Amino acid sequence: MSNWGIIGIGALAQILFSSRLLLQWILSEKQKKVLTPVLFWEFSLLASFLLFVYGYLRNDFVIMLGQTITYYIYIRNMQLQRQWQKLASILRPLIYLFPVFISIYGYNNAVNDRENLFHNENIPAWLFVLGIVSQMLFTCRFIYQWIYSEKKKESHLPLGFWIISLAGSFLILVYAAFRKDIVLFAGQITGFVVYFRNIVIIKKQA
Repeated sequence: MSNWGIIGIGALAQILFSSRLLLQWILSEKQKKVLTPVLFWEFSLLASFLLFVYGYLRNDFVIMLGQTITYYIYIRNMQLQRQWQKLASILRPLIYLFPVFISIYGYNNAVNDRENLFHNENIPAWLFVLGIVSQMLFTCRFIYQWIYSEKKKESHLPLGFWIISLAGSFLILVYAAFRKDIVLFAGQITGFVVYFRNIVIIKKQA
């Protein structure tokens, strides 16, 4: 696939990620409290699907790692909101298995694929470590949100989610800047502003 095609996939993913945040932000501003609309998780799942593909095509293990974990948390939140069951029964297992299939294919598609993912000459070791740390921190926000929501028995975005998001987003912005990844950088800029604003809303509500 051409570079423009790959960038297009990544840009579409980031547009969806930004759209979910803007939707959540606008609804929260209207209600003066942080809300979790159904479309937030639906957009998240579709965007995660596309960004996983983007990471694979860019030979960027950092992006793939971050999306694999959150992908299933998005599904769980859709289940908590009783939206997952509304999808066609034939579609649900395909969505479930997609990251697994791509990972198995990439790992067995030749040594070259593994070398490109884990020893990409365009990503020095220190930057690779920074990317892993930033993605793990960014992913922890959804692990925290998942545990919190399971305890509450409903999908919810608590204060801790937004604080971790802000810290993780900052590190990813640094990674994207050094990686010269305009798609990743542009997507995180929007998120950074929304994360900060949600923290302010929750503080005012408290």
